[in-house]
Amino acid sequence: MKVAVAMPVFNRREMTLQGLRSMFRVDQEGIDLRMYVTDDGSADGTGAAIRGEFPEVKLINGDGSLHYAGGTNRALASALKWNPDFILVANDDAVFHSRSISNLVKTASQNRRSIVGALLLLWNEPHRVFQVDPKWQTSEGGWIFPDYVTLENVHNGPFEVDALVGNCVLIPAAAVVQCGLMDERRFPFGWGDAQYFERLRKSGWKLLVDPDALVWCEPNTDPTPLHRKRISSILWALFFDRRHPVNLQRQFVARWYSAPSKPQAVTAFLFYLLVMSKRAIEHRS
Repeated sequence: MKVAVAMPVFNRREMTLQGLRSMFRVDQEGIDLRMYVTDDGSADGTGAAIRGEFPEVKLINGDGSLHYAGGTNRALASALKWNPDFILVANDDAVFHSRSISNLVKTASQNRRSIVGALLLLWNEPHRVFQVDPKWQTSEGGWIFPDYVTLENVHNGPFEVDALVGNCVLIPAAAVVQCGLMDERRFPFGWGDAQYFERLRKSGWKLLVDPDALVWCEPNTDPTPLHRKRISSILWALFFDRRHPVNLQRQFVARWYSAPSKPQAVTAFLFYLLVMSKRAIEHRS
């Protein structure tokens, strides 16, 4: 079974090397595994380190303007030329269980027209499930990830989900050929993965999570709260800086393209604004 790995990296040399070492230690019995890594102009020697330690990796060079979606797309496009059966989209902070990829391949092979995500766990809380099985809740502002799931109470066997994130997801190459690449124009800095898998789902591909495919991830780093910033910095983040996670245009577009319906997207965004306003008032009082 031919499996290509598509991974975007940028300025995280040691973390990237750790992820690649983990990837090359997985069980590859019956799997022909090839790595396609896009280094988007790293200034910390990431590209040179990859070439030195992993000469078998197909390294694609960017100029710093690709970001997540663009970097992933370049790796996907390059991988497709090899004509693989599956493409694994992965982040460079992933630490893989030895059977993670073989389990993903087995589940995808047994479930026709399925996209299969790994069971994501946290580095600092290795039993705790992370960013898996979100549910849409309009009154809560959109997609909400459960925070109570652990290895002890997660589903037995592969289970269907409404959405996936791109930390570690196995995609049949046929799905990429059918539906194209990520939308790097609308989602250059973030959420391009979630929107992509939503597009695949709407095209008839089922989204699954395999609880036996274990992958540990770095916890998310929250940005500095807006109430600690100057007014000028707050306004810049909200209205102009599309890289910032709370940028209003970025937040609206994310909901518009992932909500179950357009009315739910607008309503959820309004609830999001209410929650943001309430928090701002509480911090100022």
